[in-house]
Amino acid sequence: MAKSLLIISRQSPWSGPGAREALDIVLAGGAFDLPIGVLFLDDGVLQLAAGQNAKALQQKDLSANLQALPMFGVEELFYCAESGNVRGLGKRSLDEAQPLTTEQITALIDRYDQVITL
Repeated sequence: MAKSLLIISRQSPWSGPGAREALDIVLAGGAFDLPIGVLFLDDGVLQLAAGQNAKALQQKDLSANLQALPMFGVEELFYCAESGNVRGLGKRSLDEAQPLTTEQITALIDRYDQVITL
């Protein structure tokens, strides 16, 4: 039986390669039918914000990768509610993922066999 994997993405979409690398790992795991989930934490919640303009920063848009996750069997998307609130993102901006409290995040991490933080 395949071990489950949780990817914790903590970087904003444009602060460096971490956000893209996290999504690449998620897509690769999904392609191999690995039970996988994604938790957006700290600045990582900014990846879920709607209306980002990647071209203004001469970067590739990560939103297409996020939208492709269900096609790869990745449907467990979570974010830290406190991180979203601190960064001024309401539930409406982050409706692709399920908000979690600190206690729920602890329980989520315990559910997975392996955890990778980027």
